[in-house]
Amino acid sequence: MYISGNIRRPFEEFIANPTDYRTRGYEGRNYPRADYLSSSRKRLAPQIIYKGGIFHSWNKKIAVALHTAFFETLPRLREVRKEDAEVAWFLYELILDKGSNRYRLTRHRTVYTKFEDALRQITRTNEGPVESFMATLQEKLDEKLGESAPDAPTLKDVIEGEP
Repeated sequence: MYISGNIRRPFEEFIANPTDYRTRGYEGRNYPRADYLSSSRKRLAPQIIYKGGIFHSWNKKIAVALHTAFFETLPRLREVRKEDAEVAWFLYELILDKGSNRYRLTRHRTVYTKFEDALRQITRTNEGPVESFMATLQEKLDEKLGESAPDAPTLKDVIEGEP
């Protein structure tokens, strides 16, 4: 799993005061968190392509265990009946057991899909219209240039070769 945020600062704070660490708030402090987008593109998709492809060519079913929140960031996968499935997605949560004051890894639900359908959905990009992309780039360019270059060409001018 990839993470975003700063891991060094929380680690140093934990080492300095392990007892107080759990009660300290971290809102708005670049605290480490799961980076599901990078994880799906750099870890999950290649594993499904490579390893899942081997099992699929052997006509074997596969299982993938994921955190429920991670699964929910993936494109919506077309579900099939358990009997027709080639992939079982086991979705897990950490649930606090108040009696023992411990977290238990608990299967939340199972989603059944076809291999090719799931692979196509996970690896397909929803690119959107080029106009939206260009508008976002232009906004970012305008922010960077600010008032310093009022006569600067637009991205459209540059791409189309106009002065």
